[in-house]
Amino acid sequence: MMKLATFALVSTLTLTAAAQQDIQQRKVDQQDRIANGVRSGELTPRETSHLEHQEAAINHEEHAMRQADNGHLTHADRSALKSQQNAESRRIYRDKHNAHVR
Repeated sequence: MMKLATFALVSTLTLTAAAQQDIQQRKVDQQDRIANGVRSGELTPRETSHLEHQEAAINHEEHAMRQADNGHLTHADRSALKSQQNAESRRIYRDKHNAHVR
C-alpha cells in the first residue's frame, strides 16, 4: 500500500513539473516567434507592442496565481494559462501573416 501511495505522489509531482516546464517553454517559444517577426519585418512596431503587452499580462496573471497558492499552480490555473497562451499564439500567427509589414 505504501509503495502505491509513493508511486502516486511521484507520478503527480512528475506531471506537475512537466506542466510547469511546458508553460515556461511556451513563454520562451512565443517570445522567439515575436522576435523572429520583428527581425523579418512581419510584425509592425504596433503589433509587437500589443503582443508584448499581452505576454506581460499573462506573466502577471501567472505570478498572481502562484502567489495565491504558495508558489504553485492549480490544475485550473494551468488550464487557464494554457488557454491564454493558445490565444496569444493565434494572435502572433495572425499578426505575422497579415498584410501589415514594417
